[in-house]
Formats: sequence, structure tokens, C-alpha cells
Amino acid sequence: MVIGTHALLEEDVRFKNLGLVVIDEQHKFGVGQRALLPKKGANPDVLIMTATPIPRTLAITLYGDLDISVIDQLPPGRLPIRTIRFNQEDKEKAYGIVREELKKGRQAYIIYPVIEESYALDISGAKKMYEELKAKNFKDFKLGLIHGKLKQSEQDSVMKRFKNKELDILIATTVLEVGIDVPDATCMIIEHAQRFGLSQLHQLRGRIGRSSLESVCVLISQVKSPEAEARMDVMAKYNDGFRISEEDLRIRGPGEFFGKRQHGLFELKIANPITQMELLKQAREEAVKLANLDPRLELRQDHMLKQKLLQRFPEYEKLMLVG
Repeated sequence: MVIGTHALLEEDVRFKNLGLVVIDEQHKFGVGQRALLPKKGANPDVLIMTATPIPRTLAITLYGDLDISVIDQLPPGRLPIRTIRFNQEDKEKAYGIVREELKKGRQAYIIYPVIEESYALDISGAKKMYEELKAKNFKDFKLGLIHGKLKQSEQDSVMKRFKNKELDILIATTVLEVGIDVPDATCMIIEHAQRFGLSQLHQLRGRIGRSSLESVCVLISQVKSPEAEARMDVMAKYNDGFRISEEDLRIRGPGEFFGKRQHGLFELKIANPITQMELLKQAREEAVKLANLDPRLELRQDHMLKQKLLQRFPEYEKLMLVG
């Protein structure tokens, strides 16, 4: 068994007999990257996983060649996370919520979008706020700081202290997005929440609510656009990641939602995946039938389709020749 990062994709990495490929956090990989590992074996089984959901129906289009399993329920005993909004001028109320949680013996996260303060964007940085909060607002509690510029050993040390309840509050940037499981952390404040996308906010919020205790997430934002206002409303209203992703698609549109890394989807010329998903599902069903009936597109009625396909994806010609 080999556990690794993107380094496993390098050309000089070879396997004797690769039988299974598991790709975690698949949304961090491009489509081309995801295809590289399976090519290092003789048709190995492939399992790809992500905790960043896309709309259920769009999954049919994006992962149409895969069997999809969806886990859309909380583990037994877990409660939905309560999410509330505050403006920047009301942040003291948010700090009050944190103090109440800490008095119950629980822990909290306070998240910032940047490490260093940005005067141009009027954004507080994690490093400065750590010093300020430690000296003023939470001087009676133990605080820790974690961000991407710390060495991995330093990050691990801070997280270990937090998990062992040696720290009450963890000030952090988005390095906190994945892989953190602290059951006693029941409160999170996300400062400048308008600077984050919905998927990122959902990932961050998922760091709390990991026990049977009630948890609360506070979004502190200074909204200056209808789009940002809509994002904050969605986060406050929904806990279901699939519903959040559908709203994200509605707010941003399919092109921006998927980006050019998602091979092909951003170029949909006619079908709108928001309003015409049934049409896309029918198109996929027809494509599957065609692939089963005439996989090399050799029948006369499929010649024009084959020409169009090779015109757009010339690299597929070799695959068609070998079947």
C-alpha cells in the first residue's frame, strides 16, 4: 500500500501490480490528474471521494461513467449546526457567544481569510487578531494560532494541544478546512465571511458539530453585493451540502461553478444545467445506449458524430482504433 500526494502522479513513479486506486479530496485534483493514476495499472478499480458536494443531478453528468454513492445523513447522535449572521460592528455579540461556550468547558475556532492584515481590502489578519484577542477579548482563556506559513511540525503541535484541550480557542486560516476532528469544539466564528465561497464556508463549518453537543457557527460579514448577501443567507438557512451547492450553482452559474478544470461542462452551449437537468439526463442515457450499441462509432448513421468527436477531442482517436 502506498499513501502519497500528487507526487504519485509523476511519470517515473511505477507500480508492480496496481489493483486499487483511492483518490481522496478529489475536488483538489484536475480531471486530467485523476485519470493519470489508473493508467499506471492494468485497469485497476478506482474509488474517488469528496466531502464537497455538487448538486445531485449534476453528479450524473460530471461522473456519468461512475457508480455514485451519496452519504447525505448525519452520523447517529449528531445535531444540525445552528448558523447565525452578524455585521462587523456586532462582532462583540459573537465573542459573547464564544465566551458562553467556553464557560461550559467547550472549545472554539475563529477563522480569518488571510494570515496578514490587508489594509487595501480592509481585512483583519489571523496573526494580528491572535495577539489582540489574546490580550483583550479572551485574556482569561488559552489561545493558539495555526496558518499555512507555519512548519508542518508546528501546525501538528498546535492541533495536538487543541485536541488535548490545552487550548480553548484556535485562531486559524483555511488550513483548517479538512482533517480536523475535535468533538469538544462546538463554536466557530468566521470573520469576513463574505470573502469565502459557499463550498469553503461549508467545509469550514463542518469542523464543528462533531459530537452530540449543540454547535453554533457565527458568520461575521460586511456585505457589499447582492451575491455576497445571497451566499450568507444560504449558509444561515441550510445545513445540507447538496442544497448549498445547488444554491451556489444558481447564484454563480455553471461556468464559474465548475471552471475550466471540469472538462467540457463549462462549454455547454444550449442546455442550462440549472433548469434543464432532465434534458441532460436524457442526453446521457442516449450516450450510454450509443456507446453500448456502437462503441467505435462505425455505423453509417454515427459517422458525422464520430467526426465531431474527434475534431473536439483528437486524443481519443487512438482509443477508438483499439476499441
